[in-house]
Amino acid sequence: EKKEGWALLFDGKSMDQWKNFKSDGISDKWIVKDGSMILTGKGGGDVMTKKTYKDFELKLDWKISENGNSGIFILADEKGKRIYSHAPEIQILDNERHSDRKKPNHRSGSLYDMITSPAESHKVAGEWNSVKISFVKRHLKVWQNGVLTAEVTVGGDKWKELLGNSKFKTWPGFATAEEGSIGLQDHGDMVSFKNLKIKEIK
Repeated sequence: EKKEGWALLFDGKSMDQWKNFKSDGISDKWIVKDGSMILTGKGGGDVMTKKTYKDFELKLDWKISENGNSGIFILADEKGKRIYSHAPEIQILDNERHSDRKKPNHRSGSLYDMITSPAESHKVAGEWNSVKISFVKRHLKVWQNGVLTAEVTVGGDKWKELLGNSKFKTWPGFATAEEGSIGLQDHGDMVSFKNLKIKEIK
């Protein structure tokens, strides 16, 4: 994988490539255990990579607690009030229990509030899920558990239509940045991540 250009965002031991949103450090509510990055509870805060990425492929595994909610951000920055102010989100959710399940495009693997993931991409809470995100020349593709869950060119006509029907339609600067950090969400619930790796596309 190294020969192919892949680099670890987490080596199973240290979160030194990550920091809290609008902070230089990282909360002790985020811990490393058994080769995973784990948000142990509310108050850990959203985290983001110290490095920014323009064109890339990202792989990671996630596991959510029962009734839990979290997310993966791309194009994250610190210019807005929240990490999600400008950053599209790939949803992480307990699809069977969490109240956010009521909107199909709020279930896991969805491009949050924009594109609904297929049911065959879903697993029950407590099981590991694999996600791959490709973002190259503004073309976004997302796979969850081997199933394509979202595909759209950010800024294209289809994107503009989806954006206009979403809660982000009036958010200035949403998904307009050329590059940004990878982010992981603190939604107040325990969530685990492992096998985080990224390949920059030159």
